[in-house]
Amino acid sequence: MSQATLSKRWTFRETPNVEEYFQLRDSLNLNDTLASTLWHRGVRDFEAARRFFRPNDSNLHDPFKMKDMDKAVDRVIRAVNEAENILVYGDYDVDGTTAVALVSSYLEELTDKVATYIPDRYKEGYGLSRAGIEFAVDNGFSLIIALDCGIKAFEQADFAKEQSIDLIICDHHTPGDHLPDAFAILDPKREDCTYPFKELSGCGVGYKLCLAIQRQKGWDEHELDPLLDLLAVSIGADIVPIVDENRILAIKGLEVINTRPRPAFDLIIKQAGKSKFSIMDVVFTIAPRINAAGRIKHGSEAVELLKCGNNMQAQSVLAEINEHNKTRKDLDKSITEEALRQVENEEELQHSSVVFHTDWHKGVIGIVASRLIETYYRPTIVLTESNGHLAGSARSVIGFNLYDALDACSEHLIQFGGHKYAAGMTLEESKWRYFARAFDAYVGEHLTEEMKVPEILVDADLSISDITKRFYNNLIQFEPHGPENDKPVFRVAIENPSNIKKIGQDKNHLKFDMGGIDCIGFGLAEWHDALKSESLEMLVHLEMNEFRGAQSLQLRILDIRRIGDI
Repeated sequence: MSQATLSKRWTFRETPNVEEYFQLRDSLNLNDTLASTLWHRGVRDFEAARRFFRPNDSNLHDPFKMKDMDKAVDRVIRAVNEAENILVYGDYDVDGTTAVALVSSYLEELTDKVATYIPDRYKEGYGLSRAGIEFAVDNGFSLIIALDCGIKAFEQADFAKEQSIDLIICDHHTPGDHLPDAFAILDPKREDCTYPFKELSGCGVGYKLCLAIQRQKGWDEHELDPLLDLLAVSIGADIVPIVDENRILAIKGLEVINTRPRPAFDLIIKQAGKSKFSIMDVVFTIAPRINAAGRIKHGSEAVELLKCGNNMQAQSVLAEINEHNKTRKDLDKSITEEALRQVENEEELQHSSVVFHTDWHKGVIGIVASRLIETYYRPTIVLTESNGHLAGSARSVIGFNLYDALDACSEHLIQFGGHKYAAGMTLEESKWRYFARAFDAYVGEHLTEEMKVPEILVDADLSISDITKRFYNNLIQFEPHGPENDKPVFRVAIENPSNIKKIGQDKNHLKFDMGGIDCIGFGLAEWHDALKSESLEMLVHLEMNEFRGAQSLQLRILDIRRIGDI
């Protein structure tokens, strides 16, 4: 398979031309660029705009609307009152470890009978493990709260019940045809759950349990606010839609991070040298460090870091985790290079990328799958050996449902789970090529031509003369950005560029000035000569660049094309 330069598909969001749009624009006193950008995010009237720009606690949903919440709350309160031992169990990724840190921190204010458990990525694998339940049995725990996992833990739930341990599952993944036999199952995606918002993170479900306990006891719910920084990190890292409750909780959590950060986050912010953290800073600076613990050594280190009570204690743990993160980066680079060579030499698979090596580090295969998609834009699976089987991590392209694809190929798998765009699986080594062929065939049947080209959704046209500090200040009120509330993308005609140069160590990036505003495009140096003589247009994000304490507006270029090209 030969490597090709990835073209981009520019899709312009429909320009509103209805009376409701003009009423929205005029009632908010916005120009067309901002008003249409807001409209594209589902805001249709003044009241919806008020909720979007001024979210508050009154817009949060009652936690008791979640199926089984009353049972779970009563059981936790009984455990606290009767001094039972409670084990807070969670997955080793960011969502799981933040959930464990949040729920255990909350419960430790109510009882001293709380312990935490993160499964070993390499010995136990993902999810609720038998070893974890055996740990609970051996240490006298009568209640397990499983966070960000458990919705398909049928055998484990049965084993816990046999051992007279009550299991409360707090998950957000899609259930199968039936549910585990647990004491209570909190999952908004249950078919019989009428909770209004289905896209909470695993940590979000755990937070809702704590909030429900506060409400049941009649305690001040704002006592939970210091824990919302953990929830904001999980929302950003787990790539859940940043709308509805997630948007509100992310805003509140970011405020905690930026005004009264816990020791771990305080140190990370200082190391980054930034005055304020956005949700993207959380995703690219905080989350990789938390993930590195579980990827390279053990997720319990991440929980320890998140619960450190002072900077000196956090400094020691963070130093070790930073080393893990450096190791993770090195592994990511070397394995990606090997995987790319496999894809280039693959002759049988025509629609997907499925690669395998026994020695690849299990902790980075998900990252490698994402890297492969940056070069070959197609559904991708990376496999490695783990505990006598193969463990795989899958990533998808926009519009293609990985979960459905794996379900269709499940005869070749021991188990699988995940979301539409990210999933994991376990299989026998002897079956991996059969699985790869079945997966490739399914992709070939269901991957449309449009899905094969990366799409950039364009909100509006923007003139250089419209780019002012006031415009930017209005635009940042759309934050935090993420799925279903994308960072606005604007089309800008390139006119009279100056100071055109190639930058970066390999001179593969592009930088120029237009109307006094810096424009920078990573990996776009191929357009250097065309800028001097051709009529071009570009898609951009408007950003604030910080350098040595000084701030300036900047356009980050996503793509460039010749005017008239489609």
